[in-house]
Amino acid sequence: MKARALVAWNVRRIRVDRGIPQEQLAYDAGIDRSYMSGLERQSENPTIDLLDRLAGTLGVHLSEFFIQPPKGAATPETLPKGRKSTRLRSKKQ
Repeated sequence: MKARALVAWNVRRIRVDRGIPQEQLAYDAGIDRSYMSGLERQSENPTIDLLDRLAGTLGVHLSEFFIQPPKGAATPETLPKGRKSTRLRSKKQ
């Protein structure tokens, strides 16, 4: 697996495992949600600084983004549609 695909797979895996919507992770990391989506789709090439910020936001070591998935591992599932963070919702009201 190429590095960009590996990072995308692991960011998504960690985010989904923790039940964090893309919008919330992007907000907490100080990046645009569309950029976060592009990172997970492998269309964005994040800097080390951004990866470090995402790792801090997710509470993991930077090396977690470079763990090889088990052979035959499926793409991490997505969160249910319409699930919004309470923090974002409360700021918009």
